[in-house]
Amino acid sequence: MSELPSQKFKAALLAEIPTVRAFALSLTGSVDRADDLVQDTLVKAWGASATFTDGTSLRAWLFTIARNTFYSNHRKSRREVQDVDGVAAARLVSNPAQIGHLDLVDFRTALASVPDDQREALILVGASGFSYEEAAEICGCAVGTIKSRVNRARQKLMEILSLSSSEDFNGDFFSSGQTEIRSASR
Repeated sequence: MSELPSQKFKAALLAEIPTVRAFALSLTGSVDRADDLVQDTLVKAWGASATFTDGTSLRAWLFTIARNTFYSNHRKSRREVQDVDGVAAARLVSNPAQIGHLDLVDFRTALASVPDDQREALILVGASGFSYEEAAEICGCAVGTIKSRVNRARQKLMEILSLSSSEDFNGDFFSSGQTEIRSASR
């Protein structure tokens, strides 16, 4: 069991509360958040009292604890989402993985039925991220030809997959692995 802090340490800690509070207020800009930070600082300092070296500046040690606690809390808060009504949590829905897999199988089958020149143009522009100009250079044809091939390939895929628009694709289909689409089409 750890040794309790000495009465001298306790008295020195209590004497520093006003300066730690002023420092916390300068960091947070809010009285309530400053009070919380002071409390966290004092709890941490009390728990780590055995690591404090007598003869060094208690104020500097407490300010370091307060500063590190403030920045740690700040980093954590950037990842937190305020969701009082549960609206954000309700949007965090993911479809079962098997549906995405089946969609990918259907897409691969449909892509295989698209004529080679159209499939090549679609893969270069859609999956590989090349511009129309770069795809035209790779294929050795005019930019307009690439645009036409991509459009015809998209229309053919929508027809085969019974889609009325590109919005009919769900998000899981694309997030299930664009790299899989690239490798499947080669």
